[in-house]
Amino acid sequence: MASRTWKTHLDSQLPKAMADEINVFETELELRQKGKLEEKLFAETRLRRGVYGQRYDNGLRHDGEAQQPIPFPSGELTKGPMTMWDAPGMQRIKVPYGGLTAAQLEMIADLAEEYSDGIAHITTRQDFQFHFIHIEDTPDLMRRLAAVDITTREACGNSVRNITACPRAGVCHDEPFDTTPYAKAMADFLLGHPDTQDFGRKVKIAFSGCRDHACALTNIHDIGAIGVNRAGKRGFEFYVGGGLGAVPHQAKLLEEFVSEEELLPLSQAVCRVFARLGEKTNRARARLKFVVAKLGIEEFRRIVAEERKLIPNAPEHTAYLGMLHATDEKPIKVSSLLRKGRYPEGFEAWRSTNVYQQRQSGYSLVTIKCPLGDLTSAQLRALADLARKFCGDTIRTTIEQNLVFRWVSNDDLPALYTLLGAIGLNAPGAGTIVDVTSCPGTDTCKLGISASRGLAAELGTRLAEQALTLDKSVQELRIKVSGCFNSCGQHHVGDLGFLGASRAVNGRRVPNFQVVLGGQWKENGGAYGLAIGSVPSKRIPDVVTRLTERFVRERVQEESFQTFIQRIGKLALRKMVEDLIEMPTYQEAPGLYRDWGDPREYTIGDLGVGECAGEVVPFVEFGLAAAERQVFEASTLLEAGDPSGAAERAYRAMLHAAQALTRHVGAFVTDAPDDIVAQFRTYLVEPKFFWDPFAGEKFVHYLTRVHGTTFEGVTSERAHQRIEEAQLFVDASNQAYARVGEARQKAAADAKVVTA
Repeated sequence: MASRTWKTHLDSQLPKAMADEINVFETELELRQKGKLEEKLFAETRLRRGVYGQRYDNGLRHDGEAQQPIPFPSGELTKGPMTMWDAPGMQRIKVPYGGLTAAQLEMIADLAEEYSDGIAHITTRQDFQFHFIHIEDTPDLMRRLAAVDITTREACGNSVRNITACPRAGVCHDEPFDTTPYAKAMADFLLGHPDTQDFGRKVKIAFSGCRDHACALTNIHDIGAIGVNRAGKRGFEFYVGGGLGAVPHQAKLLEEFVSEEELLPLSQAVCRVFARLGEKTNRARARLKFVVAKLGIEEFRRIVAEERKLIPNAPEHTAYLGMLHATDEKPIKVSSLLRKGRYPEGFEAWRSTNVYQQRQSGYSLVTIKCPLGDLTSAQLRALADLARKFCGDTIRTTIEQNLVFRWVSNDDLPALYTLLGAIGLNAPGAGTIVDVTSCPGTDTCKLGISASRGLAAELGTRLAEQALTLDKSVQELRIKVSGCFNSCGQHHVGDLGFLGASRAVNGRRVPNFQVVLGGQWKENGGAYGLAIGSVPSKRIPDVVTRLTERFVRERVQEESFQTFIQRIGKLALRKMVEDLIEMPTYQEAPGLYRDWGDPREYTIGDLGVGECAGEVVPFVEFGLAAAERQVFEASTLLEAGDPSGAAERAYRAMLHAAQALTRHVGAFVTDAPDDIVAQFRTYLVEPKFFWDPFAGEKFVHYLTRVHGTTFEGVTSERAHQRIEEAQLFVDASNQAYARVGEARQKAAADAKVVTA
């Protein structure tokens, strides 16, 4: 069917409200194309419909091979700077609690094939994303999704994002009850709710069935609910103010027990308080976590309680309680035992990692490992067929970018394994160290600094080759990779976390990753790690090898990796990788100056070659290296139980980096902190050298906010945040140093043209 007829064909089949919403968006799109709608307004409109711009400067496909330019709808090839109107973009959809049907999988397959590059990507929020989408196609894409009960509304933008939940909900051995209907009720209640339309930033919500496992990582969410039973009554431990991003915050317990009748109105009250008190102008401080941190949990609790009194009880607050069984699942086959016999080759290894025995006897939950979260259209269609054969519409996505089939009869496991193998999806290792989580990074994200997907793919491949020889304690670890400071890959809560960064070495940019250790994946993201140093991307596999081998060698009894990290200490861990941090010259190791999956040099060009057979290291690089060392020293002070000293050392690191940069641009600056900050603003901030096109002056505020303050009585949590801020400030300083070099090169080139 031609795309221009989808509106005529489908609008009458959709709920009127849904059809009207898509029609309004289509009209707004047309108005923007004609210049009759301001871009600022349209940007929020399209984001609330899940339509993003995306990066398109790396020229690579998902598999890392060189990519041909994507034609415009008119058939012309891309020329010059791209905009939302001629460059491929991204479309995100919402999948509440990750629940999917076979028909929905088939629709996603069709849309990926017809509008995208034939790949649908599972995110760490249980969503799907399509990349390389043309914006003109999005209204019809939305209509076709709506026809199978999938919405893109509020998939992005300053809204309540997709509500996530444990993929084992309802079949888990440890949960007090199934949280699925509550997650669905929350998603339905808050979607388009008037009290959620005036946020300064997004709100993320998660439901977990138990406290001890990872489940849905409630600790990293704006709102987190953990199911509990009290005196035979269902309810939730209710948390607020969590979040990762540039500077992570652990969620705070708002209420020990919120009854199922109060779940929705209390969430509404929290949203109203956030809409009223949350930052609206400075996006860097506009999340709920900053409101909770500023007010303190006691005052925030009081304000929310007062707000709740103002909300009249309404039928929609409790109507869902009469329909809790609407999300119940029914198996399509009779339960059975796995019969003994000769199993297909590799089956036992797959069963040991990818199969979870449900609490319902005779049934299993099967995790289908999806490398980097990617599924092709052909794989999606095959999965839909397999679901109809083995489990029906009991499919869910996971926050580890995988897909699960629930209610698989145990005797069907060998057959399912074989058929998954036919489509390349029966690899073992789901939920182990080989199952690496990654954000899109430089593949498609405008914020990407380093190739997170490339690194994740490399680590996954290497570790899978060693899977049979890996110690069990290592197999249980999680690796999380983010391409930038925003933590979409959730690197803060991985056992081994990696955060994209870059360094400038003698005028050349070098792709790096900060090595983040001490995070805790279990207990719903129970602790956040800190960086021990920035290592060139190509050396990260060596970091993983050294750390895991030492863990196996020196582990005490059943010691966890996090406890091991704490016992060994950051200083000893830093010494393990110091030789990997050191950068040779380009002539000595050109491969380190390229990122994973990209054959091109990751560079800004030469700033000049020194004398005596060696390159002269600019003085500023010594200063930035010293600042990075001070950040690390701050983390060791925190580890030693000195949060005040740690916070002050983090501040000194930022001052040191600012001073080094200011001297580099030729300004005279003393050692006085006031002078450093003033000159830094004049010579780096105002000319926009220390400025990020997406974060703006966000990192500048990390320095100015603590400048002139005292550090007495700083809590460990606040010191942790100050260290995170200092690390980001130093990373931004390295970026600023590179920009200064680029500006000097351009000025020199312009001068040559004028002279000629």
